[in-house]
Amino acid sequence: MLATFQMVQDRLNDTPHLLRLGRLFSETVLVEIDGQEIYLSFEQGHLAEVTPGPSRKTPWRFALRTDAAALAEFWLARPQPGFHDIFGLVKIGRGRIDGDILCLVKNLRFFKEVMALPRAMQGRVA
Repeated sequence: MLATFQMVQDRLNDTPHLLRLGRLFSETVLVEIDGQEIYLSFEQGHLAEVTPGPSRKTPWRFALRTDAAALAEFWLARPQPGFHDIFGLVKIGRGRIDGDILCLVKNLRFFKEVMALPRAMQGRVA
């Protein structure tokens, strides 16, 4: 999963509309997959650093916790209902969001589109 987020880092820098959406977002987000922690450090919309955890010293603003199978389904070009959105994962019991929800909601479109970038990396669906 770490390699996927490193590819997201490269892809995000080539996506101008996302950089514009996230230009005011400078936070660290925790993504936990099957207990494996990955810290995504954003600076003005750029994914500045992808750091594997665990780390008690790395502060994060909010966290998305899920399992690898759910995230793999989420990243399909056409995911099943419930796997199409981070809140869908929470609703079906396959994900959890912790921390500063207000920060997430203020930057919701940006974060949701960043999390969905691996869908585009799999190729386009007609």
